[in-house]
Amino acid sequence: MISIVITTFNEPQTIGKAIESIVKQKIKESYELLVVCPDKPTIKVIESYAKKYPQVKHVMDDGKGKSYAINLLLKELIGRIIILTDGDVYVSENSINHIIEVFKDEKVGCVSGRPVSIEDKNTMLGYWSHLLCDSAHYLRLERNKKNDFLECSGYFWAFRNNIIESFPLDVAEDSVIPCMFWKKRYKIKYSPNSIVYVSYPKNFQDFIKQKKRTIKSHEKIHKYIEKRPKMKTFSSESLGIWYVLLYPSTIKEFFYTLIVIPVRAYLWFIAYKEYILKKEYNDAWERVESTK
Repeated sequence: MISIVITTFNEPQTIGKAIESIVKQKIKESYELLVVCPDKPTIKVIESYAKKYPQVKHVMDDGKGKSYAINLLLKELIGRIIILTDGDVYVSENSINHIIEVFKDEKVGCVSGRPVSIEDKNTMLGYWSHLLCDSAHYLRLERNKKNDFLECSGYFWAFRNNIIESFPLDVAEDSVIPCMFWKKRYKIKYSPNSIVYVSYPKNFQDFIKQKKRTIKSHEKIHKYIEKRPKMKTFSSESLGIWYVLLYPSTIKEFFYTLIVIPVRAYLWFIAYKEYILKKEYNDAWERVESTK
């Protein structure tokens, strides 16, 4: 039995495609699909799918954030594997089976899917989204081959049930939970064929907002994990500069690449500044409008 959980907030336009991308797969094991959502417009769409598919069930939450919503369910989920995804993305055909396959190794604790941007690569922000997705893909592939620690993507990932009792609320769940499994001597693996299609920010303000939040969400992991393994750091991004510079295939793309390098450095600077000033990450639903 597999438990699949979609967390969503105020996403009635996209939740249908997210659900369909799962229920239309020929999943090899029986499964439950729980959609956790607090707002009425999205609930209405979810309930329409629940009438068509008996495995789909809506779960009400208080709208306090993703990790809070997952904690409501964690003790009730009956699947041996828990798969998490979001209401504003959709997954590729057979992606669930690919993730399940990795868990045949009893030493595997978490598995990450592969985010792929659906943005137009001809625009600067669209190109940046492809560059960053592909850079993360390359890094995960390398770490996966070596059985090194890797961080999971919160857009689509899975973990073995009945190992972790609850999710911390003040740190990114897709970062801290793999660390917890790693400390328990489980492997963290990558399933590159488990693709999740993601819409990324279409304006600079939303880009800064999203990336700053992502960086800040990592900075309190030390509260729960001493000497935590790291994948996403300023130094790791700096070491990956050669991959970034070799990525563009046109002059325009090379120009976009030269711009994103100082932008990423700026993001690390302001994230650390706000962290020092105690403007910390908190688990709350925060919409990035241009991705919807």
